[in-house]
Amino acid sequence: MEHVNTVIVVAYLVAMLAFGWWGKSRTRNVSDYLVAGRRLGPLFYTGTMAAVVLGGASTVGGVGLGYTYGISGMWLVVAIGAGVLLLSLLFASTLQKLKIYTVSQMLTLRYGTRSTQASSIVMLAYTLMLCATSTGAYATIFVVLFGWERWAAIAVGGAVVLVYSTIGGMWSITLADMVQFIIKTIGVFALMLPFTFNAAGGLDGIRERVGTEFFSITGIGAQSIITYFVVYTLGLLIGQDIWQRVFTARTPLIARWGGTAAGIYCILYGVAGALIGMAAAVVLPNVASKDDVYADVAISILPVGLGGLVLAAAVAAMMSTASGALIAAATVARTDVVPFVAGWFRERSAAGRENTSGQDTAENPEHAVAQNRAWVLGLGLVAIGLAIAVQDVVAALTISYDILVGGLLVSILGGLVWKRGTGFGAAFSMAAGTAVTLGTMAFLELTAEQQYDGIYANEPIYFGLLASAAAYVIGSLLTPRTDAAVMLAWEDRVAGRGTDTDTVPAPVS
Repeated sequence: MEHVNTVIVVAYLVAMLAFGWWGKSRTRNVSDYLVAGRRLGPLFYTGTMAAVVLGGASTVGGVGLGYTYGISGMWLVVAIGAGVLLLSLLFASTLQKLKIYTVSQMLTLRYGTRSTQASSIVMLAYTLMLCATSTGAYATIFVVLFGWERWAAIAVGGAVVLVYSTIGGMWSITLADMVQFIIKTIGVFALMLPFTFNAAGGLDGIRERVGTEFFSITGIGAQSIITYFVVYTLGLLIGQDIWQRVFTARTPLIARWGGTAAGIYCILYGVAGALIGMAAAVVLPNVASKDDVYADVAISILPVGLGGLVLAAAVAAMMSTASGALIAAATVARTDVVPFVAGWFRERSAAGRENTSGQDTAENPEHAVAQNRAWVLGLGLVAIGLAIAVQDVVAALTISYDILVGGLLVSILGGLVWKRGTGFGAAFSMAAGTAVTLGTMAFLELTAEQQYDGIYANEPIYFGLLASAAAYVIGSLLTPRTDAAVMLAWEDRVAGRGTDTDTVPAPVS
């Protein structure tokens, strides 16, 4: 009977492949492939936004944190939900009106300078490492179910994501994420939560058998809570994988309130995961690793069949993050990084400048889509290779995340909220924030003092943010205001005027 669980997971993987062909039938141009034609309504937008941010760390990791720390284990996922809420309420409607594809394009549009395009290198590293980390994470489920070697599990699981993402682009990923959202909702709220609570005897049964610290909202420690909000909340505000979902919304209203609903859902998801972990600590007190708690609940507490659905939910959570990161990496690589790097070696022609923003200007739209498919395929293979070859992908992801927040956050959000910010100030901010973040990280790693965690410490982000903010303000105030024509074009976009086509003016310097 235990094979039933395996069959359910396999059936889910086959369905993912089918979504690739469905998405292909809806993909006619670059806009369809990269941002689902900017046509998602409230239901699909809310579901896919929640799916892309709730990955393995939120699902498997959230339950594990609840198992270890009690109700305070919710804070990691709550911080993610807070990031979605802030992005949606403060910036999503503006971003949707810009009709762009990438974060770097927003910087080019706002500041009118090529100097900010260096941000695309950091964004590519971040999205690629996020994809590799998620790929390695869901492969652990296959190791348990099928008894495969780690490399084989990564290769097979990665191939599934690669196929449906490459064939159908964002339309395939959207449908897959919507199904994943439904499976995760059923698995966590309708199955794991009631079954584990029933087995534990409810809240009263849990109270009788665990310490009072399990019910402390700050039991995980103030430092950990702060870290979650600094890393995840701030990171979500500027991540390409999240922005690219914002661009799929049909209207600014959907981007704002659909995202708000997704943020609230994420917070409830975090609370549910912590409660499941608390109940599991009573029913399964001897689990060796907190990362195994989710699978042990599915196998030991839930009936056969339902346990398979819950395992599929874990795979779904990790695949949604991996596929979102993959198409984000490919979008940044083709739209921003290649033109930026090419500019190091040769002056681009006027025609080349007009077509370096990822817009669909090719004479043959199918050819443009094919080029994007090639990038998704190529970077997907790179991500699978990284997940197999590099044991500590998390370290690389941590470095990318630190630079993303410490180096880029101020210049990106500053451009959205402060009209006096200039291109020089933004570039100076990126350089200073990145240098201080990496320098602090290297110093802590070399000194190896026990009170610090080297590259996993919080200090690099804190110092990087301070340096970045100071450089942005000083650099902007000491240089002339952004060119009036650039600001006029920016304000037209923000107001939703003149955005019928997905074009971005070429930078002036």
